[in-house]
Amino acid sequence: MSYQKTIAKRVESSGVGLHSGVDVTIAFSPAPVNTGIMFRRSDLEGDAALIPARFDHVADTRLCTVIANRQGASIATIEHVMAALAGMEVDNVFVDISAAETPVMDGSAQPFVAMLQKAGFVEQEQPRRVLRVLREVTVGEGDYWARLSPSDEFRLSFNISFANPLLAAQSTHFHKAFNDFESEIASARTFCLYEEIEGMWAAGLAKGGSLDNAVVVQGDKVLNPEGLRYEDESVKHKALDAIGDLFTSGHQIVGAYHGERAGHALNNQLLKALFADAANYVIEDEETDWEELRLVDAAD
Repeated sequence: MSYQKTIAKRVESSGVGLHSGVDVTIAFSPAPVNTGIMFRRSDLEGDAALIPARFDHVADTRLCTVIANRQGASIATIEHVMAALAGMEVDNVFVDISAAETPVMDGSAQPFVAMLQKAGFVEQEQPRRVLRVLREVTVGEGDYWARLSPSDEFRLSFNISFANPLLAAQSTHFHKAFNDFESEIASARTFCLYEEIEGMWAAGLAKGGSLDNAVVVQGDKVLNPEGLRYEDESVKHKALDAIGDLFTSGHQIVGAYHGERAGHALNNQLLKALFADAANYVIEDEETDWEELRLVDAAD
């Protein structure tokens, strides 16, 4: 039996918000069983400060995932934090943020992974509950879509295609049994095309972006002096985003995800479609033996 997990002690770090450009502090703190991932605005008080990291609290998906509560408080760009928590299999934690956006750090999930490792992990007394996909669910249309389908464990595949020679076609796969999240996904940084930057600034976004926290591609060149961390870093970052977005389901997922040029909006729509019909999924103890259950059903 696998049990729920939290962290052993509080850890804190600081950085700048990718879109807001505001200096912000983030801290992870231990949380009791069945808390899930709970964000707290440390600059607010009472219930207004609490924002559950759940798909039904997602308020915006424009270039990042934003969660909000009924009091109107919000936190932007949670996906890299959520990916780190999912990758390290942390079930319960408080995430304290001193402003309305998480710090971008280096543009990847690795700084948050390092914080969690510094805090250490504690197994808790309750069994871990996972979300098993029972029926295929697809959202989107044309060349942009996302799908969840039944699988015996979490698997992910992703394809991207941009009007750019370096990003014309990239694909990646992630399978927990064969791939290591920290070494193969966590360090992939957010990216953009050089010609998109002015448009983002005009929309009030990317105020904190720089070559220190994002990969910038112009034509067939990467403008970052250090180059890429992975040959396929851009599609790996899209996989990272998807892992973070999927964790807003409230559980680790047992199922196969495929993203075809998908983004935060489609990932959120996919979870809403999954939860729209109880026949699509079941939430169970992680060690449930589904092959044994099938044999029992067949005997009946």
